[in-house]
Amino acid sequence: MATEQSFSWTAFRHTPIIGILRGNSVEDCRAVAEICMETGFYTLEITMNTSRADRIITQLRGDFPELNIGAGTVCNLEDYERAVGAGAQFIVTPILDEEVILGAVAENLPVFPGAFTPTEIYRAWSLGASAVKVFPAGLLGPDYLREIAAPLDEVRLLPTGGITKGNIRAYFRAGAAGVGMGSGLLDDQLLETGDFKGIRAHFRAVRAEIEDLL
Repeated sequence: MATEQSFSWTAFRHTPIIGILRGNSVEDCRAVAEICMETGFYTLEITMNTSRADRIITQLRGDFPELNIGAGTVCNLEDYERAVGAGAQFIVTPILDEEVILGAVAENLPVFPGAFTPTEIYRAWSLGASAVKVFPAGLLGPDYLREIAAPLDEVRLLPTGGITKGNIRAYFRAGAAGVGMGSGLLDDQLLETGDFKGIRAHFRAVRAEIEDLL
């Protein structure tokens, strides 16, 4: 297991974007982590349905102590225990699983559970969620987030799904405390062709969209 180190909220707030790595190789995950360090991104999620996810989390924790390395697609307690054992510094779920939320809260581990309706979102928050992953956010867009944020203004909302360079600013203006980005941040074609210069440029361009709002 990686050495103990708490999730850094300061680092997250510097660039409140979670880069989501799903199905990527160990080598690609390392390359992305290095690019994160170069471009001011500090939070990466490795989904538990990625091959050798445990190994990737442990390796990135050891090699990139400045980054927040967490586990995503945590759907049950078995996934949760694997993620914790690998050294994950935060937990992200696509669903509202109360046992996972309560387990993370008991261990003082930041947890971002997935929810969609106002009732689900408030339930996740009331159970102790650090922020609520509004998923799939792209289905209804920034206007939906704005409507949710108005009555539930104490809830930290983390829209995920369909976030791109073109709409990220709208989500933050609608009340997002952060966002999760998969393909909108990590272009598979650029990774496959090894165009790391292009990936760096895209990371910087995404952050530039919200820099004045942070």
